[in-house]
Parts: sequence; C-alpha cells; structure tokens
Amino acid sequence: MKNNQKTKRPLVLAAVMLAMFMAAVEATIVATAMPGIVADLGGFSLFSWVFSSYLLMQVVMIPLYGKLADLYGRKLIFSIGIGIFLIGSILCGFSWSMEMLIFSRILQGIGAGAVQPIATTIVGDMYTKEERANIQGYLASIWGVSAIIGPILGALFIQYANWSWIFWMNIPFGILSACIVIFFLHEKVEKKKKQVDYIGAILLFVSLLTFMFVLIQIDEGLFLSNLQLLLIICVSIISMISFISHERKTKEPMITLSLWKKKEIRYANLASFMSGVMLLAVSGYLPTYVQGVLGQSPLVAGLTLTVISIGWPISSTIAGKMMLKTGFRVTAVIGGVALVISSLCFLTLPYFAHFLWAGLGSFLLGVGMGFSTTTFIVSIQSSVEWKVRGEATAMNMFMRLLGGAVGVALLGGILNRQLRASFEQVGQSLSIEPTIDAVNVLLEAEQRANLSLGEQQQLQTILASSLSAVFMSLFIVAIIGFVFISLLPKDSTKTNKSKTKILN
Repeated sequence: MKNNQKTKRPLVLAAVMLAMFMAAVEATIVATAMPGIVADLGGFSLFSWVFSSYLLMQVVMIPLYGKLADLYGRKLIFSIGIGIFLIGSILCGFSWSMEMLIFSRILQGIGAGAVQPIATTIVGDMYTKEERANIQGYLASIWGVSAIIGPILGALFIQYANWSWIFWMNIPFGILSACIVIFFLHEKVEKKKKQVDYIGAILLFVSLLTFMFVLIQIDEGLFLSNLQLLLIICVSIISMISFISHERKTKEPMITLSLWKKKEIRYANLASFMSGVMLLAVSGYLPTYVQGVLGQSPLVAGLTLTVISIGWPISSTIAGKMMLKTGFRVTAVIGGVALVISSLCFLTLPYFAHFLWAGLGSFLLGVGMGFSTTTFIVSIQSSVEWKVRGEATAMNMFMRLLGGAVGVALLGGILNRQLRASFEQVGQSLSIEPTIDAVNVLLEAEQRANLSLGEQQQLQTILASSLSAVFMSLFIVAIIGFVFISLLPKDSTKTNKSKTKILN
C-alpha cells in the first residue's frame, strides 16, 4: 500500500527528530536536576516514584498508542500524545511538593507514551529497510546533542533560575513538532471498523500498578501491612492472567501475542527489557552518587550522564552500516558486551571513586544501547507488515520502558532498604535525624556545609554502600540481557527483506 505523494519527508523527519529531542532532553535534564529538586521539595524516600510514576504510565500507554496509531493513523495519535505531554510538563513546573510532582509526572507519562514509539514508526513508514538502517544514525545523533545541552541547561536552571524550567522548556519543541506533522505528514489509513482494546489496557494498567507497589515494598513497611501486600500481589497476578486470557480471545488485542513467536521479536524485546533496567537506573541514581558521594556539582553529575548520549549515536551510526553486512545478531552482541563492561565500571566505583570512571561506565552504556537498540528496531520493523508495524515498534519500546519502570521501582526499594538498615545502625550519632531523608543534606551544598567532616563522611559512606547494592543488581541484569541477545537468530537479516516504501 502506498501513501499520499504529498508527504514532505525531510520536514516530517525534522519534526520527528524534534519530538525525540524533546524526550531525550527531558531524560537528561530531569535525571541531572533530581538531586536539586529533592533538596528543594524534600522527600528522598519518594525519589524513585518521580521516575516510576512517569515510566509506569508511559509503559501502559505505549502498546495502546501503538494499536491506535495502526487504526487511526500516526498523525492523529502522535499529536494527541504531544498535547497531553505538554499539559503534564506545565503542571510539573508548578509542583509545590513531591506528591504534586509525582501526580504531574503521571499525566506527562500518559502523553509521552505516544511520542517516541510513534515517531520511530513514522520513520519506519517513510523509509525502506536499507534507508532505515542508515537514518538510525541521524536519529541517534539527537541523543548526542541533547546530552550536551540537557545537563548544561539542567545545571544552569538549578543554579541560576528554577528547576521548573526543565519542564517548561518542552513547550515550544512540542508545539512545533506537532504542527509540522499535522500539516506535512499525509498518510492513507484504511477505512475499517475501529475496535480498541480498552479492557486489555485497564487490565494491564492494574497489573503493572500493583506490581510496582510490590517492588517498592522491598523497602520494608513503607506503605502497607503484610496482609495488604498479599492482597495486592494476588490482584497483580489475577489481573495479569486475565489480561493474557483476554488478549488471546479478543479480535483486536492491544498486544498481539502471536508476534512473540518470532525469535527476532521475542529475544529483542526481552533484551530491551534488561537494557531498560540499566538505562533508567543509571540515569536515576548515578547523579546522586556523583553529587552525594563524590561531592561534585550538579553540572559534573550531569556530564557523567552526558557521555551516555555521546556513545549512543556514535555506536548507532556504526551499527546501522554494520548490520547490513554482518547481520543483526553480531551487531547486537557487540552491544551486549558493552553493556556488561559498563556494569562492571559502576560496580567498581567504590574502588575507583572518580567521576571520570563513572563517565566511562556511562559512555560504554551508551555504546551498548546504540548497538543493541538500533539493531532491534530495524530487525523488528523489517520482519512485520505495515498493519502491525506500529504495534511491533511500540512493543519493543514498551519492553524497554517497562524494564526501566520495574528497574527504578525495584532498585529504589533495594536502595531505601539498605539506607534504612544503615541509619538504624548509626543511631543518634548524627546531629540530624537518622532517616532516609537525611540523604537530602548531601545533595544541597549549603546544607552539606553545616555538617562536620566526620558526619559528612559517615553519610557518604552510607549512601555509597547502599548504591553499591544497586550497581551489583545492574551487573546481574547486564549478564541476563547478554544471554537474550546471544539467542537472536543468526539469519535474521534474511527475514522478510521488504524494500517497499510506505511513504514517499
């Protein structure tokens, strides 16, 4: 099926890149600014929920948006998603408490579920497999640009303005991107009876939400009693079983489970889940380590994340050319090796306590993400037809973001539990109350200056040992991810070699 000839590919590609830039900058700025936000709003124990709430809604909405994009077209759903995302961004900037920020991030996540997967799907529609492999380098370069701009802006906003601007700066980018897509993307959507699996979406949301609460409960006694926790576990299991059963029976499932029968999709999705755990955990907790333990400024902490997005586009560009010659599996394995080495860098941070070592780990993480994710997307889009390409693309991003949401929640629970146990051992030897929120003091230079040298070192030791448990978990995740990558089929480049252009 060919689409309208009036589509302006260069302009639409620019709009897609702008939308992805907005999402990329959001990731680097928020991660960099979080220590400053926590220092202002308080509530370190809710730290992980700022990421988890956003990711949870994004994860739940991605497959729904993917299905809606296949039914109603990319343009409409993409524009609606950006609109919701911008409303959430505005509310984030006006947040007066950590609870308000979390609520606003939920709304922001609902819209964000449409931005990146549909943007990537639009590219998949406009270009052939060979063109997509090359153009992935251009798309990945967005991360390099945002990596330089994001942390610098984040640090400047924290030090000279207000952290609210890290959210408000999304507004012009989002509006411009949506307008270009609305006016210059022309697609031919099949006119057929539209059925959306809202029941499936609700069941998936309930299952994931309750599952996230269970993970958070690794931090003992944070919200719920044992009986309440048991009930939530039962609800999570029942709703997931119901979701799978419903998806198998319904005519228009939100997630086409049969897609998982393809090895290219199954193992790519599982590996994406693991890489998502690593990416979001590092983005969430590394700046805290660099600022709180190493005593560096927000700018330096941001720069240690910046190199993720420098390694990403470089490796993605190389991967785009390499996969056509060596195959998808070889290219993805290189990425898996880089992810394992990256996790070793973070694991050994206590022995090489320097921000440059943290930066090396981040760079290798970016290299691993570039080689693996680029390969996964091109492989998946090349193995399915147009009518399910949006869903298949969204599913891969769904798994990566689900990994991020689960990882942040799980590792946040581990971190809080380690911190709680350490502060219980400290007792009253500190001049401040020995609770998890005592970590807030390390993240604010003026408050840190009020501590004695001994107290500061004691708090840094507690935070460092607690984060070491997080980094050990990341190493295990990297190994599991490498196993999944190694299971990709060797002849995946020969699968469904379609050169048909969907958009011109």
